[in-house]
Amino acid sequence: MALFQPSRGTASSTYPASSTYPANSTYPAQPVRGNASGYEAVRASRDFWTLRRRFGSFVGPACMLFIGWYFLYVVFAVFAPGFMRVRVFGDINVGLCFGVLQFVSTFAIALSYRRWAARRLDPLSDRLRQRLEGARR
Repeated sequence: MALFQPSRGTASSTYPASSTYPANSTYPAQPVRGNASGYEAVRASRDFWTLRRRFGSFVGPACMLFIGWYFLYVVFAVFAPGFMRVRVFGDINVGLCFGVLQFVSTFAIALSYRRWAARRLDPLSDRLRQRLEGARR
């Protein structure tokens, strides 16, 4: 941590272990000292943890869906090679269609994330950025 933050004493004096994560909180509230940097104040804010929660609510299910889809492709390729060799038309078979659909699903996830983030994440991150830039002036 010393590479990224200026020296401020020991870690125990910076954030006491007993007050780092209150049990009744839905987000980890960090104690903010009077001389806390803008980054520490933003990290301690409710908006920051809302932003992280929203990000995880898209990325978690999207990753699980894509990884499941990918492993379905691998399992079919390993355990059902006859099915993967079935010709769809001409020399195009089911395995090749599944492979191309991997690329299609990757681009579909990227495009849907872009639209979703523009609606759900960008306004909140802009507000946090303005707060941080206002604290540095």
